[in-house]
Amino acid sequence: MTTEGTTRMSRAAFLAAKAEGQSEPLEEVTIGRDVLELVSSAMYIDPMTIYREYVQNSADAIDDARSNGLLSVEEDGKVLITIDPATRSIRIRDNGAGLTNAEFSRKMAALGASGKRGTNARGFRGVGRLAGLGYAQELIFRSRTASDATVAELTWDCRRLKSALREGDGDIQSLIRSVATLRKKTTDDYPDRFFEVELRGVVRLRSDKLMSPAAVDEYLGQVAPVPFAPEFSFAAKIREALAPVVALGELDIRIEGNDRPVFRPHRDVLAPNGHPSIRFNRLSVSEISAIDGDLAAIVWVLHHDYEGALPNAAGVKGLRLRAGNVQIGEHNLLEELFPEIRFNAWAVGEIHVVDRKIVPNGRRDHFEQNAHYHNLTNQLSPVAREIANLCRTSSIKRNWLREIELQKHAVREVVDVLSQGAVGETERAKQTARAEESFSRIQRALQQRVFIPEDIAIQSADINTLRAELEALSDVVPATGNALASLELGERKSFERFCDLVYQCSPSTAAAKALVDKILAKLS
Repeated sequence: MTTEGTTRMSRAAFLAAKAEGQSEPLEEVTIGRDVLELVSSAMYIDPMTIYREYVQNSADAIDDARSNGLLSVEEDGKVLITIDPATRSIRIRDNGAGLTNAEFSRKMAALGASGKRGTNARGFRGVGRLAGLGYAQELIFRSRTASDATVAELTWDCRRLKSALREGDGDIQSLIRSVATLRKKTTDDYPDRFFEVELRGVVRLRSDKLMSPAAVDEYLGQVAPVPFAPEFSFAAKIREALAPVVALGELDIRIEGNDRPVFRPHRDVLAPNGHPSIRFNRLSVSEISAIDGDLAAIVWVLHHDYEGALPNAAGVKGLRLRAGNVQIGEHNLLEELFPEIRFNAWAVGEIHVVDRKIVPNGRRDHFEQNAHYHNLTNQLSPVAREIANLCRTSSIKRNWLREIELQKHAVREVVDVLSQGAVGETERAKQTARAEESFSRIQRALQQRVFIPEDIAIQSADINTLRAELEALSDVVPATGNALASLELGERKSFERFCDLVYQCSPSTAAAKALVDKILAKLS
């Protein structure tokens, strides 16, 4: 019965499919020229990302050169960036593997057909090299290898491209042929092996950061695969944790005219303008497991006193994601993992993704949202909670420290009042009691769990000093030469009662002391 029913349903399904019509092959598939705009200028909203894309390609080319024996392990992968404000041009040249004349045209004119897919390369979509189309009048690629007698050059006319895109639709192949020109040039002063991209007639956008060596240095220091500065003492430990599993590909990036290469912005002490110094005192490193149990990511966090949000100018704030040692997205990508979003700006750390199933999206401003990425963020939540707890603890500790300083100030005021020798026994007793109350409050504050033994030892030393000063004033009498020393006992008692009233009636101890000091000066 079941077989017969199944047969009837299958026949019914067959008849229904026949009624809908037979499937037929598509005779023509049109890929419009707007695709070129989408994968170039429309895809890269932040102009500075062109530096990331071209340096990332340089890093892959340098990795290829090293794996093919063209660069030794000891030899640096070099990227030279030349910015010429007079001609408004930018040139980025590397000493990577380069492209032969034979393969140059095919690879440079390809659109979204990268040979890197499935490899360990940082880029794999084949569109990053087009990032400059929207930000210059001409985009030029040049390359050669040691076996080539000429330099291959492909020039994109960006103005013609924008005009053509406005003219109407058409096939993308003819559009590329109309705006791109291939040439072979003599080697002249070009290196034996290199690849470079040049942007001519760079447009002026966003404070003209594209043409600012300082802005480019700051940007690449945060996003590019460059080394830590030699003066950063935690660098060796971080590198030791990452090197076995992360293709660091650290580059020697030089911006022509700058004295030093580009380094990561981390230092032992950061002193941004208009902001208190930030001193890093501890490093923690942990691992995140993938769904299959393999390694998904390495996490490192730099700890400091967590006194507040770090400024943007520091260049290090936030837990940041990296893949292939290139930053993905901005510093705020993981802020929602924190119990309070604001605490992400107090944090300094990086998550280096090694699981190849966690893939950056096309813009590289985030990762593709899949189960593997969500597994990563789920395991990062405890890291964020721990940082948030440190932030809260630090905030509570600062409040108690303010209370301790307030009470120490009150004791110092008592010491200053008694040092005058101008008040009577009643006021002396009140001032002494006030000091003892402050000492009690300090002791209660130091019993809070936020304080470590070192904190307590430092505060106790201050308290002991203050108590010794106070006890030394227990029997203060006017010294010889003091304005009160010449007064008869009755006059002195009257003056003490007057001073007592001044302290009792004044709005503050400081105001009363200032008045008594003036009176004593007049009497002298």
